[in-house]
Amino acid sequence: MIHVLAIITCQPGKRDEVLGHFRANMPAVHAEDGCIEYGPVIDAEGGFGAKFGADAFVVVEKWQSLDHLKAHAASPHMAAYAAKTKDLLANREIHVCQPAA
Repeated sequence: MIHVLAIITCQPGKRDEVLGHFRANMPAVHAEDGCIEYGPVIDAEGGFGAKFGADAFVVVEKWQSLDHLKAHAASPHMAAYAAKTKDLLANREIHVCQPAA
């Protein structure tokens, strides 16, 4: 199994707009072969520890294999999502991980 943590930092005040596009794209991603989990998370209200901030969210993903993740990244709906959000993002970090032995 492959785990992905995608840290998305939006332009100031644009997180809700980006999340709207993200949520609209979620059904297509959930229908992809090999998708186990795919969804956004934000800092917990009243939580403790480090914060991502008001303009950021993290996408938590699980895929059956690296090949499934590669197919997801190359999908037409992800290209359309990227085009819609390109000018709304300040930064994007993608961390691809595997379970520790």
